[in-house]
This record gives sequence, C-alpha cells and structure tokens, in this order.
Amino acid sequence: MYKYSEITEEGKAPVSTGLLARMQEDILTGEMKPGEKIIEQKLCEKYGASRTPVREALKQLESDGLVEYILNRGYFVIGMSDQDYEDMFDLRRAYEIQAVQWAIERITEEEMEALEETFNFMEFYTMRKDTEKMLVINAGFHQIIYEASKNRMLQKLLTSYQNRLKYKSPEVVYEDNYLSMVLEEHRAIFKAFKDNDPREGGRAMEIHINRAKERRCG
Repeated sequence: MYKYSEITEEGKAPVSTGLLARMQEDILTGEMKPGEKIIEQKLCEKYGASRTPVREALKQLESDGLVEYILNRGYFVIGMSDQDYEDMFDLRRAYEIQAVQWAIERITEEEMEALEETFNFMEFYTMRKDTEKMLVINAGFHQIIYEASKNRMLQKLLTSYQNRLKYKSPEVVYEDNYLSMVLEEHRAIFKAFKDNDPREGGRAMEIHINRAKERRCG
C-alpha cells in the first residue's frame, strides 16, 4: 500500500539510512548555507555518524547538485536559489503533465482504488481544515500517479522534485480558501482518471502546477 508519510527517492536508501535525508533537509532549509565549507568531522559529530556514511552522503549530494567538490579545498554547499526553484516548477509542470497522461492510460485497478481512497481522504481533511494532513496526502496522491505512469525514471525525477519543493517558502501562510482550492484542482485531475481522458488530465494537472507555483513562488 501507499504510505503518505514516507515519500523517499528511489535508489537513495542504501546511502546511510536517514543521514542523506537529514543533510538534504539542512541544506534546503538554509541551516547549511550556500558557500559554506563542509567539514567532515563536524558533520560526523552533528549527525552521530562515522566518516564513511558521511562521505557517501556527500557524494550523493554532489550528484544531486546540492554541494560541490573543489579539488584540494573540499566540499562546499550550493543549495537552491529562487531561480532554481522557479526553474524546477517549470520542469515539474512538463513532467507532471506527461506522468498523468501516461498514468490514465496505464493505471491498474488496484492503483485506481488507491487513488480514489486518497482523494476521499483529501475531501475528509479539507472538511476538517487540517492543512498538515492535507499536504501529506496531497504528496501521496501524486506518488500514486507517478507509479501508475509505469516509468521509473519519471517517477524518480518527480519524487526528487517533490522532495525539494516542499522546502520552498516553508513559512508560507496559507489563505483561508487554500484547502478548498487544492481539493478542487485534484478533483479535476481525479475526474480525468474516472473519465479515462488523458488530454483533460494533462490540462487539469497543468492548471494545478501553475497555481502551486503561484502559491509558492509568488
């Protein structure tokens, strides 16, 4: 079954369970600031880890573009700029549209049941005005679509984007009608699945991602 509280990037688990996610979060939230030199020993002390898993995590973060290694100087934090986030939203929009179109064509009966159940939860927590729960279930709704697209590379890429974008403007203040707006955007996407209409699914997803960008990036 789909676990809404555990959205992780495929292929990342072998790199020191939990350590990579903690380091990524510290970079994306600004606790580790862009340009800051990374001292391995300090990371070992901070995270209670030995040098080997810390080095493995740093290599993965370098591959992900969050840190850079400079010969004879060591690792430095890159992080994410406002422009990086805007670009990521634009890329995500294109990939989300493709994912939902493929998912509508390829979704299994079990996945469709999971999607419907997830949407029902979204309705429930919107009624309860529980923003925190809604955000988690929202991520789960998209994860089901990624899996239903039956494209592993697309699923991995969109999961990575989703993980990073959740740190954009974490202090954002949600408007009173935020939950109802998000619910209606997902209702349109879900209806496209029910109607087996990939074109309408792509259109509904494009509207949703455009509005999500406006809410996060202004």
